[in-house]
Amino acid sequence: MQPTSRKNVLFTDSVIRRMTRIAYDCNAINLAQGFPDFPPPKALTDRLAQISAVGPHQYPITMGAPNFRQALSRKCGHFMGRTPDPETEMVVTIGSTEAMVDTIFALTNPGDKVILFSPYFENYRAQIIMADCEPVFVPLAPPEFAFDPEVLEDAFRQGAKAILICNPSNPSGKVFTRAELEFIASLCVKYDVYAIMDEVYEHIIYDGNVHTYMATLPGMWERTVSCSSLSKTYSITGWRLGYAIAPKTLMDSIKQYHDFNAVGAASPLMEAAVAGLEMPDSYYAEFAAHYAHMKEIFTDGLRTLGIPFTDPQGAYFVLADIAPYMAKGQSDVDFCEKMARQIGVACVPGSSFFREDVNHIVRLHFAKRDETLYKALERLSGLKNMA
Repeated sequence: MQPTSRKNVLFTDSVIRRMTRIAYDCNAINLAQGFPDFPPPKALTDRLAQISAVGPHQYPITMGAPNFRQALSRKCGHFMGRTPDPETEMVVTIGSTEAMVDTIFALTNPGDKVILFSPYFENYRAQIIMADCEPVFVPLAPPEFAFDPEVLEDAFRQGAKAILICNPSNPSGKVFTRAELEFIASLCVKYDVYAIMDEVYEHIIYDGNVHTYMATLPGMWERTVSCSSLSKTYSITGWRLGYAIAPKTLMDSIKQYHDFNAVGAASPLMEAAVAGLEMPDSYYAEFAAHYAHMKEIFTDGLRTLGIPFTDPQGAYFVLADIAPYMAKGQSDVDFCEKMARQIGVACVPGSSFFREDVNHIVRLHFAKRDETLYKALERLSGLKNMA
């Protein structure tokens, strides 16, 4: 038999989804894969019930249902301060994952370099490799996860085609300041580099931090692709509704890849999700308050247990230091599997997020009901018995 692709050996299956399978197998509380255990807004599920009977159930327009794109354009314009044209500057994708893949393929050629901050969401590196591109890593130094401006500019000097940024960041919870983004933007303009932004956690911000949209900074609209989804904002991760926003010159190419990768997102789900996109401002205020509440429960619990962690500025993850609980020579992957089976809490080994040699950090998420979080914290008290 012919060998399979040489790329297969350059990355593994998703460690996050692998930990979810282990969690199901041993009935552990899944704080690994970032999905909530509470329902979407009732307006969405009520509308979905109506749509299930009457449709649409057939292929949508490839770029996304017109009414969905129009509602999405209004919602994005309200928060971004710039209203994208729903006909020429937007495409609806199967989750933000597809939006990112389409964008990377549309903007790069094989051999191009893409700058990536470390720690990074595991999908990004695999997506860059699938496009036959080379990731160039720039470290973010904990606990503030700040970057060294000179190290970052050196990555640009290497001839990068694009920089990929998650803001707010998964897994670190960093919210890039306006000053940081303006510095990155200045490098993008200076070195003629595209900015690919993953902004799925745009509405999950804490403690007075502010999310700035890269596309709104001077000189950046022409070179920025803003990727996001409805998954986190409306608690519908399984609906897989994402999107990309970009100027027409870039969007034409992104649509091309989307058309042959996915044909289109799910018709009935787009129709039902319009109800979410039309939510009033009060929804987003309550949504933010809910996440701040969950964060307080979980981080207060970790402090009480004496588990070291970094306090996130946004998103819904914490990076915890499990060095005191590890056996000598144990890998973080083995530790996480043992932790799921022994104390009943699943998390993600940090080695899947860091380019650096990190073997003592795990990622946990707190997008859960109060009772789930309290139960998880009770089980995490058993970490002291694992070393």
